[in-house]
Parts: sequence; structure tokens; C-alpha cells
Amino acid sequence: MTEGLQPVGVDFHCHLDLYPDHEAAIARAEAMRVYTLSVTTTPRAWPRNHKLTRDTRYVRAALGLHPQLVAERSDELPLWERYLPETRYVGEVGLDAGPRFYKSLEAQKHVFRTVLERCAEAGGKILSVHSVRSVAAVLDMIEWYLPLDRGLVVLHWFTGSKSEARRAAALGCYFSVNAEMVRSDRGRALVADLPIDRILTETDGPFTQIDGHPSEPSDMHVTIDVIARVRNVPSHEIARTIQTNLQALLR
Repeated sequence: MTEGLQPVGVDFHCHLDLYPDHEAAIARAEAMRVYTLSVTTTPRAWPRNHKLTRDTRYVRAALGLHPQLVAERSDELPLWERYLPETRYVGEVGLDAGPRFYKSLEAQKHVFRTVLERCAEAGGKILSVHSVRSVAAVLDMIEWYLPLDRGLVVLHWFTGSKSEARRAAALGCYFSVNAEMVRSDRGRALVADLPIDRILTETDGPFTQIDGHPSEPSDMHVTIDVIARVRNVPSHEIARTIQTNLQALLR
């Protein structure tokens, strides 16, 4: 990132293409200078996302195949593979073993393994990974199929245990944290314990809300403030750390 053009915030997991006006959502993130990873849920969404972010300064599009959609979209995996050379960023991908999606877990594992293997072959990819009720399996697969020198993982909305967080950090993973994560005692304890040099901020908008409206990249100050309160440090220190962590990830 060029001196003088530094972003003023980081939203490393947001679904900009799911807002009512996709182009306007991108324009707002650009205007606010928030480094935004605009994840997608299906390869069919990639061409438009890629086109709209090809020349943006702060918004990057990620190529995804969401685990919750694998049951009906697994046939798009070859399409995902075809588009992979067009981007450094991959997401939303991963596993979801929640009750609604458990039946497709084996198919999800096949897709996720393919994603990890193709990223390892390509090298240099950064992945935003979903791991609902499946942290151990996700970490196993990262360890087996994506060596640390071949790609980096950011665990989105991490809900694992403290020991799983330590294992993830040992595997080189980062964690993207949103304001919803600190609404419970368990979530606050986890966010307080995550390694500070591996934390990024996210909204997961429009699936989260702030002040009654869908979260947007411009709301990242709220996330900064809640992380600061949980960790008992000034907000400006957390903001500076997030910037440093983003630079380390992108290097």
C-alpha cells in the first residue's frame, strides 16, 4: 500500500454484492477508505464482482463457494477453479456442520479440499474461511492441504475454543472479528484471548446490524471500539494494530 493512500479501516469480510445497490456499496467503502474484502458465495457471482473491483483502490473481491450452498451449487466447483487465476483472494469458503447443513458435510469437505489444494498449487492466495461447528475439521484440512508457505487463512467469525485458536495461530491463521462476536461472555473471553498480532476486523454485512441498519465497512469504528473494551486498551491502539496486521498479511 502506497504511503499517503493508507486505508483508515479494515473490513476483511463483507458481502457487498448482497446490498440493494452493489455499486453504491463499493463506492461508499472506497470513499471511506476502508480496505474491504468483498466475499462472494457462488462462482457465478464472480464476473460482476471482479469487474466492479478491478480498478478500486480499497475494495478487493474474493472468489467463493459458500459451504451453506454446496448442496445445490457443488457443480460450480469447476467454474470456481476456472476463475481462480483471476484473483489473490478466496472466500467465502470452508465448512458448516450446523443442523441445517450437516447433511452436505461430506460434499463440503470435497469442495473445501479442492479449494485448498488448488490454492496451494497456485501459491500466494489469501482465504476467508467459514468454520461453524467444524473448527477442528477445518484446521485439520488446512494443515493437510495448505502449507503455510503456499497460502494464508483468515478465520471469519471464529467460534472455536481457546485451544483451537492457539492451534489456528500455530498454523499461521488470522482471525477476522466483528461486533456480534462479543455479545456473549464466551465470545468476549475468546476475543480477549486471541493473539493480538493476528486480529483483523470485519462486519459480515449485511448479515449483522449496527444501530438498526445492516453493517457496512464504514461502521468499522464500532468493531474497533468493542475489541478495545474487551481487551482493555485504547481504541487507537487497536486501530493501529489492525493496520499493522493487514500489512503483514498482504506481504
